[in-house]
Amino acid sequence: MTTDHPTTAPGTLSAGLRDRLLRTPVAALSAELRRRGLDDVTIDGPRPLHPEAKMVGVARTLRLVPHRVDLFAQHGGGQNAQKRAFDAVGPGEVLVIEARGETGSATLGDILALRAHVRGAAGIVTDGGVRDVAAVTAVGLPVYCLGAHPAVLGRRHVPWETGGVVVCGGTTVLPGDVLVGDADGVVVVPTDLVEDVVAAALTKEAEDAWVAERVAEGHPVHGLFPMNAEWRARYEASQEARTEDAS
Repeated sequence: MTTDHPTTAPGTLSAGLRDRLLRTPVAALSAELRRRGLDDVTIDGPRPLHPEAKMVGVARTLRLVPHRVDLFAQHGGGQNAQKRAFDAVGPGEVLVIEARGETGSATLGDILALRAHVRGAAGIVTDGGVRDVAAVTAVGLPVYCLGAHPAVLGRRHVPWETGGVVVCGGTTVLPGDVLVGDADGVVVVPTDLVEDVVAAALTKEAEDAWVAERVAEGHPVHGLFPMNAEWRARYEASQEARTEDAS
C-alpha cells in the first residue's frame, strides 16, 4: 500500500527569479513576509552544514511519523517512503523532511544525500538528525538539520508518506512552496507572493546598502535608519543621479 499523495511534481523557478532569489538574503525575505502578515514562515532549528552556500528551490516533501513496531514492519522496509522521496526529488527541488524535531536518530545519510545530489536537488531540510555527517557534508549539497546522530531512521521514525503537507521546524510547508536558505536559516515563501516579495526585498537591500555607506562615513543612525523624510530625499536624489550617469 502506497502512502504517497498523488500530486504532480512541484513547479520550477524561472532562471530570472532564481537568480534574484540567490541575490536576496533570507533576512530580507523574512522581513518582507512579516510586512505582509506572514510571521510563521521560518523553519526554526535546522542549521546548515554549508553556511557559505545559498539554497533556492521548490519544496518536495517527506513525512516521518513516530516509531511504532507494527507500523515500521508494514512501512519501514523495501522501497519505503523515504527511499521513494529521494528517488523522486528532481532538479531545483528541496526535499523537506518532517521529523518532529526528533534528534535521537538520523533522517538521512551519505547514500541518500548523494542520490539527491545526483538527481540535481537544490537541497535538503530536515528538523531531525543526519548520520554519516562528514560524508554528507562532503557531498556538497546544501543540507539543513538539527545535528548529527549515528542511529538509523528506524530508531525513532516510520517513513510514512511523500507529497503531502508537512510541518518542519514548526512551519507548514506545501509541495511547491519556494524555500530559500543561507547562514541565517531557511524561509518558506508562498508561490503566489514570491515575485512581489523578492522585488521588495531587493529594493530594501539597495536602500540598506546606501544607509550602510552613510553610517560608515560617520553619520548616526537616528533619522537615517529608518530614513526620515530628509534622508529619504537624499537617497532618492542619489538614485536619480546614478540613473542619469548610467544612461
